[in-house]
Amino acid sequence: MKIDKSIVVSFVLLVVIASLYRIMPGRPLGFAPQIAMALFGGSVIKDKKFAFILPLFSMFISDVMYETLYQVNLSATQGFYQGQVTNYLLFGAITVIGFFIKKEKILQIAAGAVAGTAFYFLASNFVVWIGGGLALNNLPYTKDIAGLISCVTAGLPFLQGSLYATLMFSSILFGGFYLFNKYKAEKHVVA
Repeated sequence: MKIDKSIVVSFVLLVVIASLYRIMPGRPLGFAPQIAMALFGGSVIKDKKFAFILPLFSMFISDVMYETLYQVNLSATQGFYQGQVTNYLLFGAITVIGFFIKKEKILQIAAGAVAGTAFYFLASNFVVWIGGGLALNNLPYTKDIAGLISCVTAGLPFLQGSLYATLMFSSILFGGFYLFNKYKAEKHVVA
């Protein structure tokens, strides 16, 4: 398989821009492009190993940036943290959701964005709850339905930002891909 140089450059730029955006100070809670990138990669990239690499590499680069800023006391957010591998596995699962999205179907893209966001929200909160994560009072969530509800409730501020970001970045990624292919097809017909 021959890979076009412009595709490689676009891939690298997308990863770097998404990584930088994720560490941007003052962005709304949960508002990041990685869920949309995972869905896009799963839907569009034919070589599935690259589909998984797209969001995971972006997460890794931003985690390295976070850690660097943390080490020099410019950020309170650590880049390397307990549960990081689980977080990466969840993004891998979101990429699988993308396998079922037909890249030219707007309703499937929107449904995928909602499904990917909901999956990540529910699964990540469940992992925090079951793993003994701390509640807002710095005590572990209780291992009962009330503790799970408390954990999910504490995560709600992230859900809205995550959903808006996933819908917006999915529109940009899938829309840009559609326009790029349309331009490429029209240029090919003219030539």
